Amino acid sequence: QVQMVESGGGLVQAGGSLRLSCTASDGSSDRSFGAYGLGWFRQAPGKDRELVAVISWSGSRTDYSDSVKGRFTISRDNTKNVMWLEMNNLEPEDTAIYYCGRDPQPATLQLKTNPRQYGFWGRGTQVTVSS
Repeated sequence: QVQMVESGGGLVQAGGSLRLSCTASDGSSDRSFGAYGLGWFRQAPGKDRELVAVISWSGSRTDYSDSVKGRFTISRDNTKNVMWLEMNNLEPEDTAIYYCGRDPQPATLQLKTNPRQYGFWGRGTQVTVSS
């Protein structure tokens, strides 16, 4: 069973930065972290889970929500089985629980931006931005 694990959240003032990390544990030798697209999504109280950024299985393609473009950067290192979200110039509106998700299908060509398309999730990490 695949388990995603997020870390790096915290409390920061507006204008500050945080770096989130996501790793995965997978007991099967047939599956590889680097074979799957990954994404960062967030959920604020009373709101639906929404796209932050997604990255292809190879890392060559990325996509971002309009609200974070130019401020956040998604990246991955498949040799270390880790994905990151570098968040700069944070705003109070970025306050949410951040989740990483994994595409249930390997090596897909299309970036998936709907959280319902993801099959595996972590428990999330809280990001709080004070004004």
